[in-house]
Amino acid sequence: MIKLLPDVDTGIDDALALFFLSEAQKKGQLEIPGCTTVGGNAEVAQTSRNTLKIWEMAGAKIPVASGAESPLLSSLNTAPLVHGDDGLGNTFLPAPKESPSEESAAEMILHLSHQYAGELTLLTTAPLTNLGAALLHDPMLAGRILNLVCMGGAVFNGNVSAVAEANIYNDPEAARIVFRSGIETIMIGLDVTHKVYWEESDLQPLEDAGNERADFLLQIIRFISGAYEKLTGWRRCVLHDPLAAAVCLFPDLVKTEKCHVDVELRGELTRGMTVVDRRGRTPLGEENINVALEVDAERFKTMLMNSLLSWVNEG
Repeated sequence: MIKLLPDVDTGIDDALALFFLSEAQKKGQLEIPGCTTVGGNAEVAQTSRNTLKIWEMAGAKIPVASGAESPLLSSLNTAPLVHGDDGLGNTFLPAPKESPSEESAAEMILHLSHQYAGELTLLTTAPLTNLGAALLHDPMLAGRILNLVCMGGAVFNGNVSAVAEANIYNDPEAARIVFRSGIETIMIGLDVTHKVYWEESDLQPLEDAGNERADFLLQIIRFISGAYEKLTGWRRCVLHDPLAAAVCLFPDLVKTEKCHVDVELRGELTRGMTVVDRRGRTPLGEENINVALEVDAERFKTMLMNSLLSWVNEG
């Protein structure tokens, strides 16, 4: 069974991913021995609180370790426009019953990498600060990780800039450490996540459910859809993080190409860019990242909605 450690900055799409993962754990498809948080969509105190609350709502008892408050070398850029002042669409949920564990996120990554050496899959839906810090502390960590599914980066178009995606942009130094570490990595970038989204017409099953759980999901989905409308003119909820979560279980949802990928640190216009070499001239052995370029969007969207409806209809 897959042993999965999610590293999250729980905003709206992270929350949808956590609900998906909790349902997968209930079905016996994976085991989640722990979860780590980082500053990203909101400050780390808020992302930790949100993560604990979503696991609680999902009925999942999972230890949560709070991580880095800021990137390795720069300041944090949160996203209240996209995710709300509380990171969850201004739903302002009651405080969770549990508190973060005493160990830090980097400590949890390291200890679980020893406990499940060669078995542990990492899922990152956030800036890569925690994993970068863990690798700086123990470079041998890379050899104990089975694989990494990373929501981040882009081959062609960015979102926070013309070429940079938000998670990588928020801590490009950490991203470079991770991408150069040797961990077997699938990059779930904007090239595929921008192809998986819900519009209002896709939400009818949640409307039909007509209960408190469905209403919560509709509230956060419509909040982020409104934010996308302000930013792009398209009212839609882009399913970045849930897609990465689903690929952990169903890697055939995406088609990948193994490429040499590095992260730009200093460019005046390109800091945070994932530079993907697709020339076919990279010396053999230097391809380090499996880059997702195509996605089975309809299969994934159906899978995610069915998973959320399982939770909605439990109550």
